[in-house]
Amino acid sequence: MSYAIDLTWAPGDGGPGPAGYRPDHRIAFPGGQAVTMSAAPDYGGNAAAVNPEEAMAAALSSCHMMTFLALCTKARWRLAGYRDHAVATLGRMENGRTRIARITLNPVVAFETGHERTAAELSVMHERAHRYCFVANSLSCEMQVVTPTEGDAE
Repeated sequence: MSYAIDLTWAPGDGGPGPAGYRPDHRIAFPGGQAVTMSAAPDYGGNAAAVNPEEAMAAALSSCHMMTFLALCTKARWRLAGYRDHAVATLGRMENGRTRIARITLNPVVAFETGHERTAAELSVMHERAHRYCFVANSLSCEMQVVTPTEGDAE
C-alpha cells in the first residue's frame, strides 16, 4: 500500500519571507480536502496555516487514536469520546541540527456509563496502541503518551 498527497507552491503575493521566499503552500489529499501549510511563525511562516511540526503531532495523535479505537473495539470497550492535546517539541541533535525531539500525547477517554475502565487498564491499552501505531513505528523522536491517573480519567 502507498498513500500520496499533492503539494503546490507558487511565489504568491506579499513578497518573499525572511528566507527569501514565501513559505505558504497547499497540500491536497485524494479525498478532496486541502490545507494551507507554511513554516512555523517562529521561522517566518503564516500563523493562520498549519506548519509541518503541527502536522507531525496531528499525524501521530490521529494514528494513535485510530489504533486505540480498533483495539477497544476488539476488546469490546464501549467508548463515549476521545480527545487529545498533542505537543511536538523541537530540540537539537548532537550534530547541531534541529529536529522534532519529542511528541507528547495527552489522550483523555470517556466511557459509556457502566463501562468505565481503570487508569491501569487505560495505560495498558494506550501502550498497545502506541506499539501498533504505524506513525509511531515510523518516527525516531521520543514519544510519550501521558494518561490520566486513577480518579482523573473521564
